[in-house]
Amino acid sequence: MIAPDGKLGGFDIDIANAICAQMKAECSFVQQEFDGMIPALNAKKFDMIVASMTITEARKKTVDFSDPYYDVPSRFVAKAGAFADHSPAALKGKTIVVLRNSPRAAYLAETYKDSTIVFAGKETEVYMELAVGRADVGFGSSVVSGEAFLKKPEGKGYAQLGPAIRIGAGSGVGIAMRKGDDALRTQVNAALAAFKANGGYKALADRYFDFDISGS
Repeated sequence: MIAPDGKLGGFDIDIANAICAQMKAECSFVQQEFDGMIPALNAKKFDMIVASMTITEARKKTVDFSDPYYDVPSRFVAKAGAFADHSPAALKGKTIVVLRNSPRAAYLAETYKDSTIVFAGKETEVYMELAVGRADVGFGSSVVSGEAFLKKPEGKGYAQLGPAIRIGAGSGVGIAMRKGDDALRTQVNAALAAFKANGGYKALADRYFDFDISGS
């Protein structure tokens, strides 16, 4: 997410900074379209992906993941009062925007066959598309929809629609690394465990969220 000063910011960036501090490593950040993250990682353009990437069996075939660093449900977002609920019947004939090549996109394709599904390259762009009227409903992380859209001026008049949805087995969100980079994965997992043990993780999460995101 881009902070008001134009710099990268948000929970993922703060988690990455905290893990780097625990590892006593000097880390730098690069921006990358979500679709291209895994190919760029495997091309050694960077060493880790810290971008709210859900751990899935399909992704585990091409990258390794850290232990989960959060696990939150998915939410639909629409104009407040526009729909009674988020059932397939209620959204029949409507356009839903979702992150391309994501578990949520697969869920929509399977469940919302009578809706038009369109795609965004980044999760924050889901809500940009919604705000400019290219979709009737957005579908994404409850965290991103709340923090990056609903709490900002462009989210005025919008609301989360219906109850939260948990998709799949709930493996959570992890940090992706190249296959076989076992030393780095061990370091990252140790740093994450230490950050949780010293209370830093809860303090950071509480700054962003008013519910438990740990998945435990």
